[in-house]
Amino acid sequence: MSARDRPAARGRRLRTVALALLLAAGTAHAQAWRIETGPGTPPLDADAQAASARLVDAVLARLPPAWRAADGLDVHLAWRDDLPAQVHGRATGDRIMLRRALLDAAAADDAPPQATRAASAALVHELAHRYDRSRHGGLSRDPRLLDLAGWPRPPLRLGLRARHNAMTDRRPDAYETTSPAEFVAVNLEHFLLDPEYACRRPALHAYFAAHFAWAPPAAACAADLAFVEAEPRATDDADALLELDPARVWAVEYLFAEANAQPMSRWGHSMLRLVVCAPGRVPGPDCRYDLAQHRVLSFRAFVDDVQISSLRGLTGRYPARLFVLPLDQVIDEYTRVELRGLQSIPLRLSPDEIASLLERAASVHWSYDGRYRFVGNNCAVETWKLLDAGVPRLDGPRLRSITPNGLLRRLVRDGIADDTVLGRADAVRAGYYFPSADAEYQALFDVAREAQRLPATRFEDWLALDPDARTAWLAGPGERDAAALLVLEHAAHRRAELEMRDVLKRRLLDPRRTAERAPALAALREMLAAGDRLSRPAQLLDGGYGLPQAAEQATLRGDAAARAQRLRGLRTLLEDEGRAALTADEQARVASIERNVEALGARLRALHREAGGLQLD
Repeated sequence: MSARDRPAARGRRLRTVALALLLAAGTAHAQAWRIETGPGTPPLDADAQAASARLVDAVLARLPPAWRAADGLDVHLAWRDDLPAQVHGRATGDRIMLRRALLDAAAADDAPPQATRAASAALVHELAHRYDRSRHGGLSRDPRLLDLAGWPRPPLRLGLRARHNAMTDRRPDAYETTSPAEFVAVNLEHFLLDPEYACRRPALHAYFAAHFAWAPPAAACAADLAFVEAEPRATDDADALLELDPARVWAVEYLFAEANAQPMSRWGHSMLRLVVCAPGRVPGPDCRYDLAQHRVLSFRAFVDDVQISSLRGLTGRYPARLFVLPLDQVIDEYTRVELRGLQSIPLRLSPDEIASLLERAASVHWSYDGRYRFVGNNCAVETWKLLDAGVPRLDGPRLRSITPNGLLRRLVRDGIADDTVLGRADAVRAGYYFPSADAEYQALFDVAREAQRLPATRFEDWLALDPDARTAWLAGPGERDAAALLVLEHAAHRRAELEMRDVLKRRLLDPRRTAERAPALAALREMLAAGDRLSRPAQLLDGGYGLPQAAEQATLRGDAAARAQRLRGLRTLLEDEGRAALTADEQARVASIERNVEALGARLRALHREAGGLQLD
């Protein structure tokens, strides 16, 4: 069964086969099967018969030589005017029925290119069904295509495929996700008729080119892959659009966040780290030190109701999306806020495999809007699916795991991940391990305890004290222990801010209290909506499909930057509005910590001046 007219598009690099001359190839290879025009409804006149013959000849000339040379594909074509609304064609056995209006539109003297394209696409679509159902095809049953198309193997359903295709964004036609057979037919239309298909859907273009040992002419592709950072840095000049040349990615590493006491984190968190070389640096081991350039691919639940519900996480009511984040932001989030260590373990991938993985990541980033489940579709499952589809050598169930630490064990067992780097003496300095800040905080607290008899032995107990109880100990420390206490007080301030922010969000979204702080509630809702658009970047573009190309990337540069700046402004507004929404006790606690920070800063500046040092601001 066929569909409607579909928009044009593109695909990335060709990895297979030299380009072929279409019409010349059509005469150079024998046609092993025929298309015979059957009776129409109403019957075709001479002009319509001629138009049908021209259309058939043009479509046949576009088919791959192997397709034309296949036997047993004879077709009886009928142009009908009694097909259901919105149905452009049907293929049953060796019979193809196409909507007569498509032929009439293409045959008109003033027919626009879109009319000819629509008729050609409908014929290619139904011929694709005929081919796919034959012994020559079987594409819609090929496991590799099903992985690329968005019907992966769920980890807990042995041998079965996902029923729902979550590659719902930036599709050439929504009809393609109704079944694998329709996916093949829709994509063969674009493979044969759209020169940009090789750029917009590179992996699928390479798949079809390999199957037919042939590829049609392709357009020039954008030089870089486009990603949108959902949580851009706080600086005003931070660019939310990342335009990444795969040649600058020297390595990919499995980034594993170790467990903490939270129930949902007991098995860790799976991510992929991209070791990106700084502009101008020749790719090599020194790229490991270009930390500001490194990015992290992290599948996360987009939590639009502020709080994480275990029930919603189990039932898949949170959207699952591929976030692209700066490495330093991820390090700070896990090691200093969540107090979890990070292991960065190299994956043994060739440059071509890295490029293939990045293309798949970009396709998922722009098209995937799945459902996050703590068990069946969590970060480990999503990361496995990305590796499985992005690197053909890794295709198969042997890496399948529902836990991040389990996936890591399987990667190590199969020789894909090299965890020996964690045993190196320079593992921390070389960036293979980022330790939790708890050891650093305890060391700083021990420094302060050497100078004063502080009322705690662990930094956690110190930070748990009421801020006013800590104030009495901040007036007389020396320069070294004052610096240590200042770092700890900053940690206390950040922790209090996060706790108060969570309390505030829950309070603002409580329907019983929404009238109390209308401006803050409006800012919160707008901030969540802005974050949703950046975490699902397909919403930033109108039209097109697949990977954004040069013109679309130009549009994204300004739009993504403006949206990121607006998101930062909303966060500031929410903090200002939200402070007033806190209770008096909550406001006093935050203010007390801020006074402690200011007092320690003033103490350090005074001690520094007494020592004859430079003026500190």
